[in-house]
Amino acid sequence: MHIKIFFVYALGFVFLLSACERENYLVKNAVDGDTIELEDGRIVRYIGLDTPETRIRREDSTWLYQPEDYAEKAREFNRRLVEGKIVRLEYDMVQVDKYNRVLAYVFAGNIFVNAELIKQGYAMLYTIPPNIKYTELFIKLQKEARENKRGLWEEVSDEPVLPEEAHNYYGRVVYVRGRVLDVYEGKSVIILNFGKEKKDFKAVIFKTNLPIFYKYGVNPVTDYFNKKIKISGKVKKYKKSPEIIIENPSQVEVVPCQ
Repeated sequence: MHIKIFFVYALGFVFLLSACERENYLVKNAVDGDTIELEDGRIVRYIGLDTPETRIRREDSTWLYQPEDYAEKAREFNRRLVEGKIVRLEYDMVQVDKYNRVLAYVFAGNIFVNAELIKQGYAMLYTIPPNIKYTELFIKLQKEARENKRGLWEEVSDEPVLPEEAHNYYGRVVYVRGRVLDVYEGKSVIILNFGKEKKDFKAVIFKTNLPIFYKYGVNPVTDYFNKKIKISGKVKKYKKSPEIIIENPSQVEVVPCQ
């Protein structure tokens, strides 16, 4: 009986050891600032962040090398952290995305790679619930990087652009300051409109991120309407109009009336 119990425990220990070992992998290549290729060929996308893109997808689904501002610097920093090294993967609720990439928090030795990229200003917070295990830490690190002008934040002018000028800054991180003229609440998004036309600049908050705002005592629908605000983020093009996606309230500063 004792021998049988010992055998069961031994098998359990071997299984646990094997499982732990399976979470450690050699990094073959740093694809860009937030993506790596493992030695076994799998692609891993870092959870919780986004770095400037090195390529754009053509209409025929092929890729064109056209790096955004700071994209190569982010890739190089990521490469120095992980390329050719053994890393440990930690998962959250969703482990694979629609592109069949592994979603993970990555640790190289005692370095939390996801956090380090944000801390040093090579990446920006990018939250997709339910993968929010380290969101509060990432918010704190991004705020520090922005305030201390680290990485890409060093190249971001403190002088905000006007909403009507935002279309000149596609792919770039900027501050935009203007008055929220209207707040549209849809099924999945809240849109802060800075103009009266569809082509005008807008800020977008996905409703899946609302718990983060509520935790900090912010209701975007009521707290931003008719307020002059200053927001930070990357200007993206959506349906021929410029927008910035607001991941968390630290990206928004309500400007006092003057």
